[in-house]
Amino acid sequence: MGHDFRCTFARVLSYSFAPNKPLMPMNPSPLLLREPDRITEMVAEWRAQGQRIGFVPTMGALHEGHMALVEEARKHCDKAVVSIFVNPTQFGEGEDYTRYPRMVDRDIDLLSRHGCDLVWLPDVHHIYPDGFSTKVSIGNEITGILCGRHRAGHFDGVATVVSILLNTVRPDASFFGEKDYQQLHIIRRLAADLHLPGKVCGIPIVREADGLALSSRNQYLTPQERAVAPALYATLKWVRTELENRSCAEVLEEAQNRLLRVGFDAVDYLEIRHGDTLALLEENVAGGRVFVAAWLGKARLLDNLEL
Repeated sequence: MGHDFRCTFARVLSYSFAPNKPLMPMNPSPLLLREPDRITEMVAEWRAQGQRIGFVPTMGALHEGHMALVEEARKHCDKAVVSIFVNPTQFGEGEDYTRYPRMVDRDIDLLSRHGCDLVWLPDVHHIYPDGFSTKVSIGNEITGILCGRHRAGHFDGVATVVSILLNTVRPDASFFGEKDYQQLHIIRRLAADLHLPGKVCGIPIVREADGLALSSRNQYLTPQERAVAPALYATLKWVRTELENRSCAEVLEEAQNRLLRVGFDAVDYLEIRHGDTLALLEENVAGGRVFVAAWLGKARLLDNLEL
């Protein structure tokens, strides 16, 4: 795979980005590259022409939430670059690395529909070559809470791979979804501390019509579980309403019980934290967001909502 190659998909995927929005005409297929050096060279050529580069890092199994990020990249930049890489270092022992959904052909069809210019498809050895021995860690005050409390080492893997990706692409702006709000906060801290290139932009959560936040892991849900899943967002909205007249602790306890009653198997956390600092809020919730991670079958679902 040491040479450039182009995607020549002929089929058209039946896909729409939003209800009643006409499909975009098929754009020229994006350039597909694997080697980091070729990514850097291609971006340098574009930048020499005065073009701004937008970057969307993904793990594939793309959905409308990812397409919203690509749309933002196209809106604010001249070229949109998307990486597809299932990063092994952010999965812990017993997690779903081997079964994480991989559907690259379909992903590239979607990206063609949404004007992506370049897809970076590295193999593991491109990101972590023989002898790789570096790990990027961020302070426990923002990584040891929420998801980090339940997934040891997860955010070290995220910070390490994002450092590699941003230093390779060197974008003018990179785009991340707010569903993984803690991850977004950590990446902003990482970029500021290490002077990584480009502005880190957060994009609001994209939801199904029934409120379920879009996620690649939603594919794990059985039809019965999928019917239960919208209760997660409904519960967050209920929390926001109930906090107007009741104590934080009382509302959160009842909210967790509601989730378990409707069919969720376990709740990893249900907390209110400040949207800017992730500091825990137990009384005054001004500036807060409610965060939840809960298990439904094999799917660990995340969501958050501004209060």
